[in-house]
Amino acid sequence: MRIISWNVNGVRAWQKKGCIDWLTNESPDFFCIQETKAHPKQLSDQLKSPEGYISYFDHSKGRKGYSGVATYLKSKFENRVLKIEYGLGVDDLDQEGRLISVYLKDFVLINCYFPNGGSGPERLKYKLKFYDVFLKYVERIRKSGHAVIFCGDVNTAHKEIDLARPKENEKNTGFLPVERAWLDKVVTFGYIDTFRYFHPNQRNIYTYWDMKTFARDRNVGWRIDYFFISPDLKNSLKSCFILDSILGSDHCPLGIDITPD
Repeated sequence: MRIISWNVNGVRAWQKKGCIDWLTNESPDFFCIQETKAHPKQLSDQLKSPEGYISYFDHSKGRKGYSGVATYLKSKFENRVLKIEYGLGVDDLDQEGRLISVYLKDFVLINCYFPNGGSGPERLKYKLKFYDVFLKYVERIRKSGHAVIFCGDVNTAHKEIDLARPKENEKNTGFLPVERAWLDKVVTFGYIDTFRYFHPNQRNIYTYWDMKTFARDRNVGWRIDYFFISPDLKNSLKSCFILDSILGSDHCPLGIDITPD
């Protein structure tokens, strides 16, 4: 079973770049996208229901053209879906359409677009609150007996190895000690960073590059997109990969192969 995640930075622009053909060719069983920047009513039928897939969307309830997530799954898995949840259940954190949880027999797949901490201290405070509530949310699911996979744009690089210029970014959001400490906590709770599980020392591989400075051409990037799994799925995890040669956004796709019991 292959699951791929991608911050597409605008799903309508992503479609215009021919990326639906990429999805058709790659053919993952589950496809999680972040930063859709659209209400489902604004999307073509091809985007809402690519051939062979069903989809679930969450969108920003206020600001238009902002945030949003979508989860696609192959139609053959539709009868395995137990339920769908949107948001964290906290009103002020759910207005931006940042989370979809798909409950399946084998695991709960959580697709999340975590807030960016830029634009001042209030936004950083919002991001940290979202982090804390999110971890409580996934722990509640896990303690109810479900295995958990969560993926998406976390908007923080965890370790120095996870970005090209750590020293220059020590005081910038996305690499602040308080943000990184939350990722430490996630790992302490037992969740496995699937990429580092297979590639603990690999450098110079990232998932995001600043487009304004043409950073991708120089590979001056950040690894801020992740797949985490609960430890009960460890033996089912077969691979994790970052498709950093795939264009279409300022982020690239990443994925895992997993064979649940």
